[in-house]
Amino acid sequence: MADVKYKRIMLKLSGEALAGDKGFGINPPVIKTVAEEVKDVYNLGIQIAIVVGGGNMWRGEAGAQMGMERAQADYIGMLATIMNALALQDNLESIGVPTRVQTSIEMRQIAEPYIRRKAIRHLEKERVVIFAGGTGSPYFSTDTTAALRAAEINADAILMAKNGVDGIYSADPNKDPKAVKFDKLTQLDIINKGLHVMDTTASSLSMDNDIPFVVFNLNEPGNIRRVVEGENIGTTVRGK
Repeated sequence: MADVKYKRIMLKLSGEALAGDKGFGINPPVIKTVAEEVKDVYNLGIQIAIVVGGGNMWRGEAGAQMGMERAQADYIGMLATIMNALALQDNLESIGVPTRVQTSIEMRQIAEPYIRRKAIRHLEKERVVIFAGGTGSPYFSTDTTAALRAAEINADAILMAKNGVDGIYSADPNKDPKAVKFDKLTQLDIINKGLHVMDTTASSLSMDNDIPFVVFNLNEPGNIRRVVEGENIGTTVRGK
């Protein structure tokens, strides 16, 4: 294995990142680029787990705001993450990266059910594992899924690949020209400063299990590899 900072990572991809400029659905050239970025890191000998969101197709919270029962709306969102996971799996395997999809909602015809020990074994056998279907329960985000699965598989870090966002700022840089970008923060800094990075459940899980996370821009080629190799990009958040 190359000289890297993180040897087993949880890569959190937003669903919007797979839509690209279209803003909705799966953009084939974009998902192909993402797969190639993952392969570049895979070739370093890194063990890679992935959680992908479904916001490019559906958001449960938005459905609930339109009058849909919240749990039902969230289940639709879980199905969206599974579609994204299968598309990403196809692209990864087409370029020679062995990949397994595990779902928290059983769909045995298309993916394995989530089994922690089996997921770890896949990683040890140099397979990328994509966790789909969220936690399997409504009211939980895919950020929480990433933090939960990262703890379960003993990941060294959570890599939060954002769509056009290069780190954590004191305010929205698109609205406030005086917004300051942070290079390093603690979980307590995020709470005390009232920064919105991930939901509180995900933040608590990563803090309680002492799992650092790095927020960085997915749209810059090579950024996933730069984070794994320890280059100081984006914002790194550690425990208390």
